[in-house]
Amino acid sequence: MMGVMPRQDTRTKPNRAPSSSGAAAGPDASTRAWRTRLLVVGIVLAALNLRPAITSLGALLEEVRDGLGMSGSVAGLLTSVPSLCFALFGVMAPRLARRFGPGAVVCAGMAAIAAGLLIRPYTGGTAGFLAASALALMGIAVSNVLMPVIVKRHFPDRVGSMTGLYSMALAVGTSLAAAVTVPVTRQLGGDWQSGLVVWAGLAAAAVLPWTAFVKDRAPGAGQPGRSGPAGRSAQSPGLRITRSRTAWALAVFFGLQATAAYITMGWMAQIFRDAGVSAGTAGLLLAVTMVMGVPLSFVIPRLAARLPHQGPIVLALGVSGLAGYAGLYLAPAAGAWVWAGLLGVSNCAFPLALTMVGMRARTGAGVVQLSAFAQSAGYLISIPGPLLVGVLYQHSGGWGLPIALMTGLMIPQMAVGFLAGRDRTVEDEAAAR
Repeated sequence: MMGVMPRQDTRTKPNRAPSSSGAAAGPDASTRAWRTRLLVVGIVLAALNLRPAITSLGALLEEVRDGLGMSGSVAGLLTSVPSLCFALFGVMAPRLARRFGPGAVVCAGMAAIAAGLLIRPYTGGTAGFLAASALALMGIAVSNVLMPVIVKRHFPDRVGSMTGLYSMALAVGTSLAAAVTVPVTRQLGGDWQSGLVVWAGLAAAAVLPWTAFVKDRAPGAGQPGRSGPAGRSAQSPGLRITRSRTAWALAVFFGLQATAAYITMGWMAQIFRDAGVSAGTAGLLLAVTMVMGVPLSFVIPRLAARLPHQGPIVLALGVSGLAGYAGLYLAPAAGAWVWAGLLGVSNCAFPLALTMVGMRARTGAGVVQLSAFAQSAGYLISIPGPLLVGVLYQHSGGWGLPIALMTGLMIPQMAVGFLAGRDRTVEDEAAAR
């Protein structure tokens, strides 16, 4: 695998020296090292693009609603579209990766994000806006599923640190879009279309490094010259993932944390605006929530990878979320910065879930199946949440009931996350049943 090949070359070169000139070994090692660095750049750029399509919209949701004539319920549907797309298209990712290679699929995903973000502000109606958003979200969905697979396959001895780097980049992209979308919109004349379309450029930049991996079509795509056991394991059909209790627990945990995250990204800025906070400050508060994930998304996966049971981390994040929701209910404007920070800590359940995907499977094939199952089933579970928040908000005329819903969902999230954090693998559980 690319992440460990340079060290393997270092160990084997002395044994090869007597029988070869070493001329071929140097360029091979140099090429592998260059491609490894390029892969890391590609992972970081891809991660930067996995949330701006959502958080940039959250920052301008009121303007988009007014511009397109959306009701609160339709806006709730709009905030549920990410989960729906992730569930529908994420399940296709393993099959597409086997057919075309993970690098080609991620490259196409970045292109789809760029195209969707470029088109959607100018579609002229709600249906077109939803369709263009779905195109971008399709690209996000397949990349979401394949990132843990790529990390596990290419960096098997650095799952925690690479997941942390990827998660940190994802948090940077998320918070950056939340923080600067409103100011950029003002600089571009106050037109919400301009504020949304600028994020297509970041996605276009992410296409470039992945073009180097488009032709790696083997199951171990992205691993130049490595098509042996790892490649065969990626096609192993023996694992019946639905027989694993841990797989189900991880899927439900993934779904509930996604529910909380997309409610936060889609509605939190509006909660603060309705409490009297200005649009610019509400966007900054959303950015604070997202930026909390920058350091924590790097620390939490590394810590989780060293623990036999990740349950205590799940509980700590859940308590932070409960405190944040209580603050939103009791004093949304007075303690806004504190509540934003607490909810930002709670949202770090996402990198924890990604880390557990890599830890709860022993084989490359297991990670592929577990990632697709946990994310697709999880995102299906998360679909009703943001939509229900919009309906409750519209019909109750306030945020009391939506916040109560968010609080209620945090309890089962903590319970199933604790179960998913136990030290076991889906292969062993599936074989035992």
